[in-house]
Amino acid sequence: MGAYPLFLLVLFIYIFGLILIGLYFNKQQTSPTDFWLAGKSAGFLSIGFSAAASWLTAGALLAVIGFFILLGMGSIWGFVAPNILALFIIAFFVKKIKNLPAITQPELLEMRYGPFLRLPVAIIITVVMILFAVADIKGFAMVLEIFYGIDPLYSALIVGLAVSIYVTLGGLSAVIATDMVQFICLSAFILVMAFLVMGSAGSATNLSPGQLIATVPDGWWNPISIGMPMVLIFVLAIVPGWITEQDPWQRVWAAKDERSARNGMFLGAFLVAIVFGGCALIALGLNALYPEIAKMGFPMGMAKAEPALLSFIMGSKFSNLALALCAVALATAAMSCTDTFATSGASCIARDIFQRHLYPGATMRQMRLVNRISVLVIIFLATTGSFFIHSIIDAIHIATFIASASYFFVLMGGLYWKRATGPGAIASLCTGFVLQVSLVIIDLAKTAPMSPPFLEGLHPVFMGHGVIFSMLASGVVFIGVSLATKPSDETLLAPFFKDTPEGSDLTHGSLEQPPTISAQPS
Repeated sequence: MGAYPLFLLVLFIYIFGLILIGLYFNKQQTSPTDFWLAGKSAGFLSIGFSAAASWLTAGALLAVIGFFILLGMGSIWGFVAPNILALFIIAFFVKKIKNLPAITQPELLEMRYGPFLRLPVAIIITVVMILFAVADIKGFAMVLEIFYGIDPLYSALIVGLAVSIYVTLGGLSAVIATDMVQFICLSAFILVMAFLVMGSAGSATNLSPGQLIATVPDGWWNPISIGMPMVLIFVLAIVPGWITEQDPWQRVWAAKDERSARNGMFLGAFLVAIVFGGCALIALGLNALYPEIAKMGFPMGMAKAEPALLSFIMGSKFSNLALALCAVALATAAMSCTDTFATSGASCIARDIFQRHLYPGATMRQMRLVNRISVLVIIFLATTGSFFIHSIIDAIHIATFIASASYFFVLMGGLYWKRATGPGAIASLCTGFVLQVSLVIIDLAKTAPMSPPFLEGLHPVFMGHGVIFSMLASGVVFIGVSLATKPSDETLLAPFFKDTPEGSDLTHGSLEQPPTISAQPS
């Protein structure tokens, strides 16, 4: 059997298993909570493996290896460290998040501020989830193009159709269950590749693994080689967006109890660290095998560094079956993230837009139909977007920066600051979103090919498409307008603050219908 038909056969067997998982959970569903929050019964192992798998996409892993090759450990602040830190930090917010009766963040913000924020936040989150999915589809397209010479369109269709089938059948329960399988496949691939690459590098250079580690360029192991100011800028630019990303919050709500959610997030951070550690070893070996890549420097060498692992696999003359297993392992990474982002974005479309604003009396059957259509729409838009956004990491960063600037202060301020008001929230949201989108457009338009970002060239504080500036503006507007307007009604504060005279009755409300809060901005 030829290489590509064998890959399709292995992939079909794998996807068939995922579909069986989706069918199993489809039979267990009796309510929207079952579909969107896995029946609120997930244990800490399920939460941990799912949290890790949903943040490890094929394209991002290849990009991380490329960054390690070119920049060493100093590159961790652009993607690796924020991933680990965000899951670790979310664990400390679990108690507050878990006790809130919501399925989506827009629903949560309606409870806190009133109905006027729910629609715009739902739209922003959907856009962010589409951009995240773009990175997944683009990464897998790169894999199949190098391995089999397949057109990126067909790669996108493979991921899109596979994810659409099992997600629309089983909802978040299917996503969490398949994430465990996908993480095991992905992590096994990374660790096996680390062993093979280091072995090949040792044979090519006549050096032991210890000697390979010791002979890297000066500063390779220094995590703050880029300087503390740049470390802080990266952390401030990226971590807030990932802390407030909707999909890990939905896993917290899906956990059977607070302890399971907290321990699951800690486990997820640990598992992500293991995989990235494997990526670092792979980069060490590839550095020895392809020293010319590192000499090209960043960003010029990224075009060679990003697919370096794929080039190693192709140059190793693996059997057709081994090559198919490698491709499927990377497909699992693409699908484990795409299913998460599609499910999260679809929950906003179905619950926060369709049910809340278009058809409040929608039945369970109608909601499930809309949710399934929404999954397809998100995957279609992500597939389309993958042909226009050329950098995998840039797609992830753009999505993160829009989220950070738009609703970081709105969300976290609403949870922990009683004086936050609806007018302050809507002003902050609009300021952050408009400013960040504008800066992204300017930066992309004015940056020459293979050159450092235009805005970063003006001043380091504008790195990350100017997200720190946008967040600062959003935060100042949030605080200033909130202090200048009438405090929120105590009815809105009750579910979030125990010392509110209204009590905590709202925290025991049903998740089956959207809130009926009708407060308007003051």
